[in-house]
Amino acid sequence: MRHDGVVPSESPSRTRTLPSDRFLNRELSWLDFNARVLELAEDEGLPLLERVKFLAIFASNLDEFFMVRIAGLKRRQTTGLTVRSADGLTIREQLELVTARTQELVQRHADVFIKDVSPRLEDVGIRIVHWSDLPDEDTRRLREYFRDQVFPVLTPLAVDPAHPFPYISGLSLNLAVSVRDPDTGNPRFARLKVPNNVPRFIPVGPAGTTTFLLLEDLISAHLTQLFPGLDVLDHHLFRVTRNADMEVEEDRDEDLLQALERELARRRFGPAVRLEVTDSMDPQILEVLVSELEISPADVVTVPGPLDLAALMALYDLDRPELKDEPFVPATHPRLSEGETPMSVFATLREGDVLVHHPYDSFATSVQRFIEQAAADPNVLAIKQTLYRTSGDSPIVNALIDAAEAGKQVVVLVEIKARFDEEANITWARSLERAGCHVVYGLVGLKTHCKTALVVRREHGVLRRYCHIGTGNYNPKTARIYEDLGILTADPRVGADLTDLFNTLTGYSRQTNYRMLMVAPHGIRAGLLEKIRREARHAAEGKPAGIRFKLNSLVDERIIDALYEASAAGVPVELFIRGICALRPGVPGMSETIRVRSIVGRFLEHSRVMSFENDGDHEWWIGSSDLMHRNLDRRVEVLLRVCDETARRQLARMFDEAMGPDVRSWQLGGDGGWTRTGEIDYQAQRLAQVGEHAG
Repeated sequence: MRHDGVVPSESPSRTRTLPSDRFLNRELSWLDFNARVLELAEDEGLPLLERVKFLAIFASNLDEFFMVRIAGLKRRQTTGLTVRSADGLTIREQLELVTARTQELVQRHADVFIKDVSPRLEDVGIRIVHWSDLPDEDTRRLREYFRDQVFPVLTPLAVDPAHPFPYISGLSLNLAVSVRDPDTGNPRFARLKVPNNVPRFIPVGPAGTTTFLLLEDLISAHLTQLFPGLDVLDHHLFRVTRNADMEVEEDRDEDLLQALERELARRRFGPAVRLEVTDSMDPQILEVLVSELEISPADVVTVPGPLDLAALMALYDLDRPELKDEPFVPATHPRLSEGETPMSVFATLREGDVLVHHPYDSFATSVQRFIEQAAADPNVLAIKQTLYRTSGDSPIVNALIDAAEAGKQVVVLVEIKARFDEEANITWARSLERAGCHVVYGLVGLKTHCKTALVVRREHGVLRRYCHIGTGNYNPKTARIYEDLGILTADPRVGADLTDLFNTLTGYSRQTNYRMLMVAPHGIRAGLLEKIRREARHAAEGKPAGIRFKLNSLVDERIIDALYEASAAGVPVELFIRGICALRPGVPGMSETIRVRSIVGRFLEHSRVMSFENDGDHEWWIGSSDLMHRNLDRRVEVLLRVCDETARRQLARMFDEAMGPDVRSWQLGGDGGWTRTGEIDYQAQRLAQVGEHAG
């Protein structure tokens, strides 16, 4: 891949030199995204428990960032190769910048909780107390709770010549305890794991109370019971993050399921990549931890206050509706019901496509109902579907099982390499197999990330195909909090394309050309580059031109360089990007016509949409692919061309509203800084429109 700054133009006789610093760093851009999440926790205009939720999300996001991205950088660093990022930084330089930025954000995160959110929670009767603050009556009850519910599951582990330093599991809370033998005066070190199968927030007082004691505080108050006959000198909380980015050695001659299960067993023993400690940590104990965990002092993150604030989701789950956003019930798409009566999805699709926009349009009464009706319909002969992530009790999977048991041909591609859902997907795959479904585990070397379903139905002696292609997973739980799009269609061209795609996924077909789809790893980057360059040609010729992308992430350098070329030709480019963006917008002579906006709010903006003005013959595409190397090169992804005029108008209106000048959002500057602007809540505005329609 070229990063020399020379970008080929359409004419071989002309080249244009782009500056070497034209890319923003991917890791720092991700940290900027998590900083936007943190800004929501800091926002005093949000309901209090919504702020608590964003504190928890920030912490959970940061955990995954270290388990995957930083772990990946460290693994590459150990190879000894001089690897530079697209913005020219070595791995060491990136890690140094990440460390500094992380410590800054962690401090902000703790300050928001300790100095702002926690006092406000106390004002509304939700308190987190310390053992020393409790009256005798509460301590007596909690001593009984400790004796009956906590003490039996604790295992203090000594560290001495006869007891090697114990394995510390990833993301577990631990107490490092200093004890002394009163007879010899010799100090000892012990590790005590805070159990993760006991509630972290322990109610203090009668049932229904909203006063809590942290589990580690309760354990700390009873350390003498765990080390009888010894003097407990000190104790400190710490937490380790380990590499969880598995590399499955895929061999065509080995069962992929067995290979993945082997790697899952290894994951828990990945090397440590981060050590979190409280700001009261004893330097000598810290030295022991750094040495035994074989971690660099640079990988130590000091946290002022409680560790693992992802656990705050337990407080968000309290029944305090006055402290949360107004509840929202998704509406059934108007094409899919007559009043309260559900309509046949098949009959509806014979009249035209349906674009569903989740969570505003109900997933349960659209996509889920599509699969459920197909499973129950005696005229349906076959259902083929991809599953990347789904919920614990999945109605989609249950419908597929019902369909197979009813004698339908059911083919399910379960992507068992979906990160952190591997074990759940293996379980689903086996359940589907037991029911008689044909289960495929994905392709060697690729993750199947596309969201596709194909239903084959016999109608008056003729076979007709019905399809769903979406931007989000077949997961009814996340469909209530993730913003996603999907097309339900009976377009025979789309049906033919999905038939070809499933033959590729389940057999040995090498199909690369499709009628209505762009499919990675062979077709999406090339297709988008051609369309971006077409817009540049149109602009240079004075024809209508314009590009609009809605993505989670924009990282691919070839796509970014093509957008820079389009901007130089005068193409207006609007980018609506929730997370990572490596493009620098608004730079004179390079990206003056490019605008980048991020919206982070109640719902996770997750859909991917691409739009091209195309000299007035407007093109719209939706699908599963972000513009990153992994999506374009190492995944099976699908983009669908949207041809239904009503759906195209819906997409245009969505973009117009989201990119409006007064919408509350973050704007990216050419220096890589994000600035919050606007007052109109785009998602709330969309909710109001749904409410008006439902009313």
